[in-house]
Amino acid sequence: MTMKLFFAAGACSFVPHTLLEASGRPFDSQLVKLHKGEHREAAFLALNARGQVPVLVADSVAITQIVAIALFLDEQFPDCGFLPREGIARAKALETLCWMNNTVHPTFTHVFMPQKFTDDPQAQASVRLANTQLFREQLRELQAIVTGSAATASGWLSGSHFGPLDAYALTLVRWGSMVGIDPASMPELWSFVQRVAAHEPVAVVIARERLQLNMFRPA
Repeated sequence: MTMKLFFAAGACSFVPHTLLEASGRPFDSQLVKLHKGEHREAAFLALNARGQVPVLVADSVAITQIVAIALFLDEQFPDCGFLPREGIARAKALETLCWMNNTVHPTFTHVFMPQKFTDDPQAQASVRLANTQLFREQLRELQAIVTGSAATASGWLSGSHFGPLDAYALTLVRWGSMVGIDPASMPELWSFVQRVAAHEPVAVVIARERLQLNMFRPA
């Protein structure tokens, strides 16, 4: 099966990007420059009419949405153990993945792009402020998940192997540092994210996407 990932540097597409790298199988990748509007060009919209990354093209079929792509890659590469195979462990891993994707991620969108929700500058400031505090609370919840999970023993959030929860946790913490949330204020979470970043496939993707892990700057 041929696979090609369309990604944007530092976006949530980092999650499947690291899974593909960790699989050890060959894949192609193409950078989509959001700041240049490439996600709104006809060629990309033909793959995903919503104009969003990531898009994984598997044997000419485009797959979108983080959870769908993560589940597909977990099925394609069962030897990688990206997610627990069955039972309560799998359900709980998917519970956390869905929470990251449909709750924490949209909160950050309200912080980073409040103009998507209102064109009133004063309202945008209020949206940004309220959701920054909410995002901080969600990162604290993520820290509690890290400290109370198998990561304390195995090094990974959903068991004995690296997977989408680990890559998404890194992404969310990195985003927090972009909007003034000091990752060092959550030491257990920050220590975990640094361990994830040092994992060889993750380090390769960080270098490929030219990412800075911590962008926090004191006021």
